Amino acid sequence: MANPPLLGPGEPTPVRQLNPGGTSDFLLTGDHAGRRIPQALGDLGLPPRELRRHIAWDIGIAGVTRRLAERLDAAAVLQRYSRLVVDCNRPPEAPSAFPEVSETTLVPGNADLSAEQKERRRQAIFSPYHAAIAAMLARRRVTGRRTVYVAMHSFTPVFKGVEREMHCAVLYNRDPRLSLAMAALLRAEGELTVGENEPYRLSDETDYGVPVHAGRGGLDYVEIEIRQDLIAAPAGQAAWAERLARLLPLADQSIREDRG
Repeated sequence: MANPPLLGPGEPTPVRQLNPGGTSDFLLTGDHAGRRIPQALGDLGLPPRELRRHIAWDIGIAGVTRRLAERLDAAAVLQRYSRLVVDCNRPPEAPSAFPEVSETTLVPGNADLSAEQKERRRQAIFSPYHAAIAAMLARRRVTGRRTVYVAMHSFTPVFKGVEREMHCAVLYNRDPRLSLAMAALLRAEGELTVGENEPYRLSDETDYGVPVHAGRGGLDYVEIEIRQDLIAAPAGQAAWAERLARLLPLADQSIREDRG
């Protein structure tokens, strides 16, 4: 007898689409925008304080992305469930997709998961989310619309006791052009310490959204990381959305001009 669906009838879908009819070339994604846990999984054996930490989600990024979508008139796709359930920016076969330890925190509800349990989570959350992004990209291609893929993330100010002094970072894989243009503009603000491929390096083995949707699709892209203490409150989210709404079009224009 097949297992019932992971998400019950009263639980929201993993996909939250914002401004799907937006006119901008930019498509924003938030792989770690939410921290919900399906009722069937309880609390994964963690106390509430752990589920409010960065190990469960990208703090502040949903608010930045929503505001940025409004300012750019861009479409956005956000994922509502915690990355502790299934990390939607990891290949599903990667061990880090279902972390048994996140930073230094044991996740009891992820210990010794069977292939069937992992597949149940993947089908409920990972697959619908990425199917929604793929469908949006396909619709845009059919109508001849250009897409610039912007993956929105945030990072913790302190990781395993080590302070991170940078304010933000850009990540890239094989095509660094838009990321490097964005990094230059962020540094020109005069007040920001900007990292490149920090706090981690983007790759096919460790990431999913950019390699699959942007890389295989031949799209221009940038992955943006913002330090969480800067965007934990609405005022910071608004300030960063304003900044990115001003700089992203300039970065995009610069790489298009370079192509001639």
